[in-house]
Parts: sequence; structure tokens; C-alpha cells
Amino acid sequence: MDAILKRAGELKQTLLNFVLDAEGDLAVALETYAAQSSRRQGSEYQGSKSYMDLVIDRFLTAGKVGHKTPLDCFIESHSALSEADLTLLNHWRRAFTGLFAVTQFLADGFQLMNWLTAKHYLVKPNGLQPTEQLARLQAGEIVLTRITPVTETDWMFSTSLTLMGKLGKPKLAVAIGNFKQSFKADLYGDAPELLLEAWHSVEEYHQEFMDFFGSEEVTLPGYQVNQKLKAFQERSVERRLEAAKIDSTRSLQDLVDQAGISQEELAISAQDLGADTTIVTELLEGKLEIPQKPAMAIPQINLPDPLQKAEVLTMISHPRWGQMFLPTYYPFKKLLETDNEQNIENAKKLVYESLKNPQMNAYVWHHLAHQHPKQLEQVLQISLKRPNFDLTQDLDNLLQEFDKPLYPELPEIASVPLHLHNLFQEAVQTVYKSQSKQKIKQKTGTGFQR
Repeated sequence: MDAILKRAGELKQTLLNFVLDAEGDLAVALETYAAQSSRRQGSEYQGSKSYMDLVIDRFLTAGKVGHKTPLDCFIESHSALSEADLTLLNHWRRAFTGLFAVTQFLADGFQLMNWLTAKHYLVKPNGLQPTEQLARLQAGEIVLTRITPVTETDWMFSTSLTLMGKLGKPKLAVAIGNFKQSFKADLYGDAPELLLEAWHSVEEYHQEFMDFFGSEEVTLPGYQVNQKLKAFQERSVERRLEAAKIDSTRSLQDLVDQAGISQEELAISAQDLGADTTIVTELLEGKLEIPQKPAMAIPQINLPDPLQKAEVLTMISHPRWGQMFLPTYYPFKKLLETDNEQNIENAKKLVYESLKNPQMNAYVWHHLAHQHPKQLEQVLQISLKRPNFDLTQDLDNLLQEFDKPLYPELPEIASVPLHLHNLFQEAVQTVYKSQSKQKIKQKTGTGFQR
């Protein structure tokens, strides 16, 4: 294995040099890929050397030079590679970026768990990672890096490491959220079955949306949209309970009896979870009524205050693009439906707000282009001061100027693996407990008590 790792390190450095020293199409492809990755909105890691290392490393197997990857170009230009080298290089097509926890320190490597998928890997250094970084790796350390296989069972670090320390659940949940925002293409890079299930959940959500609202597009005042969303969520919870053959009308005592646990055991468990044991006891004794709609199963959907206060808000659902909330969509659409030249000339602010809003994605723009091609072209020509703007030829380039992906990325409404869902719930609970304790300290510290 030592010989394989040594050769893997040498081969990796040769591949990197081949790409970084290249000219022509390969150099242009790398520059374009790096620029697009660096412009990604919301990336927590932008500008850091480790982030660019990850971008370049991913380019090796995911970038395109025409119809080929840089790895393909390297193999084609090195005809003297041995069978062992070719096997090693082809293994690297399975490389992926992950947010890992060190679960065990080994004599010749590390046992890592990818937090996004809960899959475990035996990972070894290949001589390209700084010794001081490796020395800091301890059990519990959270690491952002990219790994690649060297055999069917062993992996190696493919690039430098970003060490985040031993994170509590709230900070770990934030780190996972940042990863999801910054590395969407690698979200479930080692678990295609989870990715498929996540995409399927978006389609299911869209169908439920259509069944409930009767349309993929709903326009109402912001506060009414928020109310409708809550009703929609409650109905979704009921459907899932029905599918699981759970009767939402049964009492808490019925469920406790069926589970075969005592009231005392439930009260202790509730206290551990941060619940008020007095309320639980009163529920069991019938002194309080259980809400008939079990909205507690899924976190409530609450729009941010600016959207709730919007005079008019459009909500759009799509089976691939997910759910969008657009305060400028309705006035923009009305603008396109008018023939008033004065209104069109005053549309500059509305156009730029819509272009800068990430929720106003490529699907929405192409939808408007299909409905109002001539008007949209005219509005963009005037607002952007581009008299030669051609909607058919130039729209996609314009969207890319404003960092809008042309193809859907996994939306926020997609389901997440159960271990991530549990982590997010526990993180919220931890923060809530901390805030509650802080409030108690503040109340008991000063002033009079009633």
C-alpha cells in the first residue's frame, strides 16, 4: 500500500502540473470553471486558498474541455502510462468533496465519516498534505476536504485540508448548511441513491403543491401567502401520517399505551428533550387537549418579515427548480403586459431587482420569455442600455452575468437524510435551551420578581 500511495502522490502532482501549465483550450476551460465557481453566491469559503484547491481538484474530473474531462486529456497525452497507473487514474473519477468527521486515528491514516451521507472511509495521506495539518487531526475534528479512491477499500486525501475543530451541534449544523450552499454539486457525491431520493422528494412536493393550490403560481399579499403555506404544511403532515397509517385523532395516552412505556418514562424523556413535563403530564391526564393537526412533525414554514409584509407576493412551484417566493414577479409581469412606453422606460429598478434576486431563477426568466418575448426583449434593451440585445441569443449569457445557474440545482425544499434532519432538530433544541437559560439568568439577576 505504501508503494501505491507514493505512486498516487507522484501521479497526482504530475496531473496537476499538466493542467496548471496547460495552454489553449484546457487553460481557457480552467479559467472559466474557476471564475464560475468563485462567483457562486453565498459561498462561505470564497477567496481562500483551500477553496481554490478544491475547485481545481474538482475540475480534474468534472471540468470539460470540449466533450472531454481534463483527466481524459491527460491520459490521452501520456501514452506510456502503465496499466496500474491507468487503473489508479480511473479510480479518481469517483473523487468527491465532503465535510468529514475524524472518527478514529490510525497508525497509517484516518477513519472518516462524511457528515452529508454518514458513510465511512479509510483515508490515508499521499505526501501532498502539510505535516502540520495532519498532526492536528484528532478524533472529533471536522474537516472539509476532497478524497479519492486508490483501491476498492482505501482512499487518499486529494487536496489540502480545512480544519474546523470539534464543533458542537449548532455550529456543525451551520457548517453543513454552508457546505450545501457552497458545494451543491458534491452534496451527495458518494451516495447517488440519496441524491435520487432528494430529487424525487422535490417532485412529490410540487405535486402536493398543485393538489392543494390548484396551480403552480399563486399571487397574494405576503401575509396571506404565509397563512396559506401553514395550511399547506399541515395538510402535508396529515397526508404523511395517513400514508404511515397513523391516526392523528388518537390521544397521547393511546399512543403511550401502544408503545408500552409508562407516564414516568415519557416525562423523563420529554424533560431530556427540553419539553415542559407539567404540560406532558396534563396532556396524559386529559387536562389539556392535543391539537388535532400534528404540525409539530415538520418545522413550520415562516416567510421572512420582508416577504410577509410584501404588498404582493408570488409563490411558484416547479418539480425541478423547487419553490420560489418573488415580490417583483407580479409587477414585472404586469409591466410586460402593458404597451405603455413610459412605464417601460421607468422599469430599470424593477429589472435590476429581479436580476439580482437569486429566487428569480433561469426558469422564471425563460417562463416570462416564452409568455412575452417581444416585450421582455424591449424592456431589457431599454433598461440595460443594450439596444442590440437579442432575447433568443443573449438571455442565457445575461443570466450567467448575474450568477444564475442555467440548470436546476437541488432546491432547499428537498428532503434530507434522517441523520441530518435529527442533527438540525437537536441543534435548534440546543440553541433554544441556551437562550432559555440566558433569559432565566437575566430575569433573576436584576430587578423585582413577581
